[in-house]
Amino acid sequence: MSYDAIIVGSGHNGLAAAVHLAKHGWKVGVFERNRVAGGAVQTREVTLPGFRHDLFAMNLGLFAGSPFMRAHGEALMRHGLAFAGASDCFATPFADRSWFGVSKDMAKNIARATALSPADGETWRRMSESFGRDAPHIFSLLGSPMPSRDLLSIGWKAWRAQGVAWIIDTLRLLVSSPRAFLDQNFENDKIKATLAAWGMHLDFSPDIAGGALFPYLEAMADQSFGMALGNGGADVMIKALTGYLKELGGEIHLDAEVSRIDRNGNRASGVTLVDGRQFTAKRAVVANALPQTVFTKLLPGGSGNLEVDRRMKAFRPGPGTMMIHVACDALPDWLAGDELQRFAYIHLAPSLDMMSRTYNEALAGLLPGEPVIVVGQPTAIDPSRAPERKHILWLQVRVLPAAIKGDAMNQIAGDDWAQIKEAYADRVMGIVENYAPGFGDKVLGRAVFSPMDLENENPNLLGGDNLGGSHHLSQNFLFRPVPGWSRYRTPVDGLYLVGASTWPGAGVGAGSGFMLAKMLAK
Repeated sequence: MSYDAIIVGSGHNGLAAAVHLAKHGWKVGVFERNRVAGGAVQTREVTLPGFRHDLFAMNLGLFAGSPFMRAHGEALMRHGLAFAGASDCFATPFADRSWFGVSKDMAKNIARATALSPADGETWRRMSESFGRDAPHIFSLLGSPMPSRDLLSIGWKAWRAQGVAWIIDTLRLLVSSPRAFLDQNFENDKIKATLAAWGMHLDFSPDIAGGALFPYLEAMADQSFGMALGNGGADVMIKALTGYLKELGGEIHLDAEVSRIDRNGNRASGVTLVDGRQFTAKRAVVANALPQTVFTKLLPGGSGNLEVDRRMKAFRPGPGTMMIHVACDALPDWLAGDELQRFAYIHLAPSLDMMSRTYNEALAGLLPGEPVIVVGQPTAIDPSRAPERKHILWLQVRVLPAAIKGDAMNQIAGDDWAQIKEAYADRVMGIVENYAPGFGDKVLGRAVFSPMDLENENPNLLGGDNLGGSHHLSQNFLFRPVPGWSRYRTPVDGLYLVGASTWPGAGVGAGSGFMLAKMLAK
């Protein structure tokens, strides 16, 4: 069978590319190794019947506000896409039973900051007011291919609107560490810790250059727009994408693992599946996969460019992640106050120094004594995910080693995640219990996914890295995935890369899939 474009992998970037190309008249075939589409956006009953857990991604805010959604949202909503909005977005509790959090209410946030530091309250007001002027330029940068002529236009408009000083300040923000940015702007350590926790989502401990942008954007964007969860589960997004793609004539092949990308000379000509079936692509093969997978497994013998092959194979993953899914009778009774039960995310990360220590332990191969724990409370926003008056928790444990060399607390013996994951999950649940005593008695069931379990579920989650590769400056912007190849092309004509390992990186914004598809559709 022949297609205009073949998409390898049904993650949301691959599906976004497929939808846009099909909308422009291309005959598209998507090939997925698993029995369900969606990549790292999946929802399953993994604890008890009736409890629907987002296995990996939970927050769909990037997708809800994406250029792809603006282009195709009406059709996707016709195919069932719906969001459950969170007005109370994220918060961090502290040992003294206080907390700081960010809601979709600037006045509330200013009041919370002022209660901790009057100067920080004024800083929050100033930062909030300037975000409305800054955001169009920053989001235009993040939504443009890297590099591209569009960047010249973006820079020109920013210079005309904001001046040279703003350009310099923005460049400094892009290269600053979270600690440097937060120390420059805030006095109170609790506000700093609450914002810095977002850097840990993208492999940025407090002292790593380039990590300041995400805490800033997440805080200001959540304040402006709130968070968006998938109504009934994150997979509502995938169901809408696949439904719309089929309406446009696209085909999705599940349980269809690609063993190699075929070539005719130096041009990608199609794919061969593990079962031996072959399919041809007249115009493009798009791999929604890690560079290591493409250049090691899917291109036997490499691309023909030894230096590019070497760099692609050396693309560095981020640290590992553990997911713990909990079915429970009730939400945690947080010592810091019942108001925390309304928030979508609770970060258990009380200081910058604690986050730095955790990160360094994980990079040394140690099980962190006090990992950063992201407690997702989706049923506080969307009760439909659990039986009546019951709840689920989404626990993301950051950051962890893929290969274990020891335990920072010398309590857990073993170097095999399959053997020690339950013991480490007990440590995590114990930390939650410290912030919400008695929560263990409310637990009805749990399912633990170690870093190796995540990779087994999805090979793109290499070593439990759910980022598609580290976002440190050497692998970000025009260096993602490697210098000279940031515009989705490869040395093989007609073969393109999309996904979290390409610009603009991790998250469910469909950026790489949409940007590539627009280039190809022209």
